[in-house]
Amino acid sequence: MRRILFVCHGNICRSPMAEFVMKELVKQEGLEGEFEVASAAVSTEEIGNPVYPPARRKLEEHGILCDGKRARQLREADYWKYDLLIGMDEANLRNMRRICGGDPKEKMHSLLSYTDHPGNVADPWYTGDFEATWRDVQAGCQGLLKQVRPQI
Repeated sequence: MRRILFVCHGNICRSPMAEFVMKELVKQEGLEGEFEVASAAVSTEEIGNPVYPPARRKLEEHGILCDGKRARQLREADYWKYDLLIGMDEANLRNMRRICGGDPKEKMHSLLSYTDHPGNVADPWYTGDFEATWRDVQAGCQGLLKQVRPQI
């Protein structure tokens, strides 16, 4: 089983979008039993809060539900539980390394490093552009799944 944890600043927009997009892609491929997918925050600001309503609506536009998801913070123990920890931007990756005490097994990567346009996932908290975030998350998750998909 591959365990993937998506991480952003507050765990209410980008990382839960990635979590639920990846879960949907895995489901479409019939690989639910092969993956464990979750998300977390580097900050404590939104702990316990649900997915931000515009992010929830963007997922629902594509038939993806995220009911019951509550923001939680990344813990050092997550580093050892998950095979991959995927950050949405460089600031997330810096904070992930700080929280986890580094990245000795090179498990931490940027989501868009799995695409042909590496960089930061658009942050809709500041831009209000959830469509750009959707495109980044969709492309990143598709590229990630292509790379880690079990060879059957």
